[in-house]
Amino acid sequence: MTLNEDSLRHDQVRRNFSRHAAEYDRYAQVQKRVAANLLRCLPSSSVQGQSLEVGCGTGMLSRLFLRRYPAARLLLSDIAHGMSCRIGEDFPQCPVVDADAVALPFASECFDLVLSSSVYQWVDHLPQAFAELQRILRPGGTVVLALFGERTLFELRQSHAEAVGRGLSHSQGFPDSHQLRLALEGRFEIESLDESEEIEWHPGVPQLLRALKAIGAQNASRQRPSGLSSRQMMQRMYDCYSRRFEVDGKIPATYEVLYLRARKI
Repeated sequence: MTLNEDSLRHDQVRRNFSRHAAEYDRYAQVQKRVAANLLRCLPSSSVQGQSLEVGCGTGMLSRLFLRRYPAARLLLSDIAHGMSCRIGEDFPQCPVVDADAVALPFASECFDLVLSSSVYQWVDHLPQAFAELQRILRPGGTVVLALFGERTLFELRQSHAEAVGRGLSHSQGFPDSHQLRLALEGRFEIESLDESEEIEWHPGVPQLLRALKAIGAQNASRQRPSGLSSRQMMQRMYDCYSRRFEVDGKIPATYEVLYLRARKI
């Protein structure tokens, strides 16, 4: 699915994550692993001057980063006010602001490093978002981020499409590596772009859906129909998911992760 400027509702993304700030850490196990992996992509030479984290959430990446670089100057930001409030209590040494990735409220060329983990799949217009990163980074500045790619939750999307019966799901799509490269073109030199998969196992589809809801990872697509899906359609989706993907009584949920390190041209 190609993301465009009208495909996601920012207000819905903001509400989803604000609502679930208190329970996010309990369920976001994949996101924890992604944050730890992302930090390994960061060369110590990049941690100089002023750093910014876009989409700090509850501080998974922030905590690891500051543990490794305790003297770093880090500013934290998140689109969800509930997340910003919570992390402000946990990191009193770091300024925290509410910020949307496509309209960052910072002066031009004021950061040397931008970090972000499990955020940019929620950005509906990647070129605009990377234009903002280019604007706020100083010449030669570095961006290091991880985001979920197009195969993320493919089992759920395929099962839903089959249940709907029209071969098309209204589930939210995710960007692929080609879209990511296009958004970076002319703005950043890619130093590394790696892909990997994380798989979670759940007792059943209802448990998977509850876990996604608990971290605020709910469908924010503008194409999502209003109202609740019928019980019959949901049961068809459960049955399809189990029939096609269940292994030893459990169902997988696949996350494709793109790890990027790039330097401002």
